Amino acid sequence: MNTVAEWVKQVKAEIENLTPDQVEQELASGQAILIDVRDAEERVAGTIAGALHISRGTLEFAADPSSPMYKSELQPNSRTILHCAGGGRSALAVKTLQALGYRNVAHLDGGFKAWVEANKPVL
Repeated sequence: MNTVAEWVKQVKAEIENLTPDQVEQELASGQAILIDVRDAEERVAGTIAGALHISRGTLEFAADPSSPMYKSELQPNSRTILHCAGGGRSALAVKTLQALGYRNVAHLDGGFKAWVEANKPVL
């Protein structure tokens, strides 16, 4: 059996991992949506401007157009970037969205922690 750390490492090797600078550039282009998959209580530490909050526990339902919990901001063909606190949950969430048919999905490698450490703006 793999550990969760091994699984996250394997997933990160299969998905698009973005740096804080890359995420900032994509957001500035206006062509990407940023999804914060942290739990609500984690957001007390701050948020990234413009991020839509959809916790990891409800992401699948929010991403499925047939679900009553569907969030219309999520579109399978649109550029979608995910972040969590440290990069593990968002990496797994990218794989989940890909399984649901999302094709242009990436995550902020290192999560909100990496964003803060790169001195990017926080609300």
